[in-house]
Amino acid sequence: MEDSPPPTSGSRRRSFRRLKLGLFVVNALILIGVVLAAYALDVLDGPELDTIDARFEIRGDRGSPDDVVVVEIDDVTFNELGQTWPFPRSLHAQLIDRLRRAGARVIAYDIQFTEPTDPREDNALISAVDRADGVVLATTEVGQGGQTNVFGGDQVLRETGARAGNSNYVNDSDGVIRRQPYAVEGLESFAIVAAEEFRGRRLPVKEGFEWIDFRGPPGTVNSVPFSRVIEGRVPPAVFRDKLVVIGATAPTLQDVHPTALGGDAPMSGPEIQANAIATVLDDFPLESAPGALNVALIVLLGLVGPGIAIALGPLRAAIFGVLLAALYAVAVQLAFNSGLIVSFLYPLASLVIGVVGALAISVVLGAFERERVRDVFSRFVPEPVVDDVLKNVDENLRLGGERELVTVLFSDIRGFTGFSETRSPETVIDVLNRYLTMMTDVILKHGGTLVTFMGDGIMAVFGAPIPTDDHADRALAAAREMAGPALEGFNDWVRSAGHGEGFRIGIGLNSGAVMAGNVGSERRLEYTVIGDTTNTASRIEGMTKGTMHTIYLSESTRLMLVGAHPDLEHVDELEIRGRRAKVVIWTIPADGSGRATEATPDTARRA
Repeated sequence: MEDSPPPTSGSRRRSFRRLKLGLFVVNALILIGVVLAAYALDVLDGPELDTIDARFEIRGDRGSPDDVVVVEIDDVTFNELGQTWPFPRSLHAQLIDRLRRAGARVIAYDIQFTEPTDPREDNALISAVDRADGVVLATTEVGQGGQTNVFGGDQVLRETGARAGNSNYVNDSDGVIRRQPYAVEGLESFAIVAAEEFRGRRLPVKEGFEWIDFRGPPGTVNSVPFSRVIEGRVPPAVFRDKLVVIGATAPTLQDVHPTALGGDAPMSGPEIQANAIATVLDDFPLESAPGALNVALIVLLGLVGPGIAIALGPLRAAIFGVLLAALYAVAVQLAFNSGLIVSFLYPLASLVIGVVGALAISVVLGAFERERVRDVFSRFVPEPVVDDVLKNVDENLRLGGERELVTVLFSDIRGFTGFSETRSPETVIDVLNRYLTMMTDVILKHGGTLVTFMGDGIMAVFGAPIPTDDHADRALAAAREMAGPALEGFNDWVRSAGHGEGFRIGIGLNSGAVMAGNVGSERRLEYTVIGDTTNTASRIEGMTKGTMHTIYLSESTRLMLVGAHPDLEHVDELEIRGRRAKVVIWTIPADGSGRATEATPDTARRA
């Protein structure tokens, strides 16, 4: 059975992309599932409610409702009347009579009258209520089936034509009042009853709660002191055809509560009731978005981060995520201004952790991919410049084609073909690998880039892919060491291993412009330099054969040397195949580095 072929670079990249896509999808689904679970369990209930308060703050003060006025029992009232709390009920009766004569359509008394006091005082209040139409009385004491003890029982209420409403509120988990119930303990809420009396019809019976559309912070609703109404100092027009809420606002009476727009300043109970009544009269302008919409937003925003990361990369995903978060915040506020309360934190959390998750996966996979790329380039690029090279490659390991001024080096072992014909394949490969390793180390040491091996030949370039001004000097230094100490060390090993007396090599250097970059297909990709400079360098190396010289360099290379090299010797002006003009050739004398002597054989002798 034949072995399966090894995976190609293209197949590896495709596998990597599939792995990356799979990780993004799995990660997104897991994170979205976590957010949906948190949404179902109200994990972020408190912070989510805080965002609603912020939406009220951003929307700002909408002014006092047109149909509602508050008569407040405040500090001014206590100072002007000189009365202590609780007031005698005849005083409340006077207020009701004044409001009735002023033309108030509904009088909603947010004070509880369930306990009897002096009979004369009680009767004065009951009579005043009887004379007025549309009186609503608050209570927090409700019996079975919504029965109350206002004025001693519901029968008295019915005889006077008044109605009772439950003034209790159910605070949110953080103790803040944001919503009003339709009914509490079987009795319609105070705000619902007052609004029904004002409209002259009953509202549909419902369960649950509705958001209070607060008009503004404490003090927004038009209010007048109780004492000034009693003393006739408020024009009747203030109350004509209005719904008037009467209640205690003085802080000492402790009917103050935190609300969505209260901030550090709590709102009085009567003003909360006024806001709730105005909300009912406006047909509950604020409503929660359907749960299905919130879930859809959680899923949609949770997929954005991975989707953008896959399509545009992690950096663009992060930028797009920030922009989308800001856009979503604006959209949520606009929806609130239009009356729809959309979940903010859960979809935003889904977006944020989706983007962060995608970034984390990209960073981890990028680190692995970067190491893989590093391994690829470190094979032919000096280690100190690998990071610089990686800055210029795309995800397919491609370096963009650039026109560079470089020095190209070609080298070749003299007589290695004859040597390989008389040795076993294992010996040939062992010797060749030792030679190529030693010479490659020299090239990389001097900042060269290994381009390719051609059997026993080596092609390298200096000055690319990272440009350097001293590329010619680096190439000449590498050639000296290759032909000198490196070759001597290699030949010492050859002799000690019993593979013969050693080898000669030839090296050709040429400088000029080339096109440098990665070329190939998905299946095979390699870095190369292309142009006449490269071809000429190869020809120059070949011209060392049959001569006593190991290193030839062209005039262009000599002219590009930055340092002083006084030992260079002029050889001749030689013709090179493929070029019209002759090339001036220089070399290094025998006492330089890369020396060739008659004692050095062209081929290794058989051991």
